[in-house]
Amino acid sequence: MGEGTGAVRRPGVSCVFVCHDGAGRVLLARRSAGARDEPGTWDCGAGALEFGETFEAAVAREVYEEYGTRPLGIERLGVRNVLRGDPVDSHWVAVVFAVRVAPDEVTIGEPHKFDALRWCPPDALPAPLHSQCGESLALFVRSASSPGAG
Repeated sequence: MGEGTGAVRRPGVSCVFVCHDGAGRVLLARRSAGARDEPGTWDCGAGALEFGETFEAAVAREVYEEYGTRPLGIERLGVRNVLRGDPVDSHWVAVVFAVRVAPDEVTIGEPHKFDALRWCPPDALPAPLHSQCGESLALFVRSASSPGAG
């Protein structure tokens, strides 16, 4: 693959997760100064899919790494094509999940990336949100309000 203009770039695959308590609240984490991008913003969780890993295994691993707890339930919500920058310098295929967790078991598992956690209803979110968080939360809200949800 090498350097220079001949190198082929491909999108990464990210598993994005909106953790919730099963009673209407979602969990957001504030990105710390050590976060990869957008420090000081509130975000749901995410992590790269590793080679040979199922989506569900990736989500379970990332939820444990970020929040120190195991999922009680995982539901796929949708897929987003995430293009960032102009010109594009970051491209991810984001597979978005709703993940039910026990609120009393949640802790900050990666203090170098996050410095605060907050449970809140989707209609009363802290600000500022990470630039990619709103669309993932919108998938969660649509899923929760659709017939047969819950």
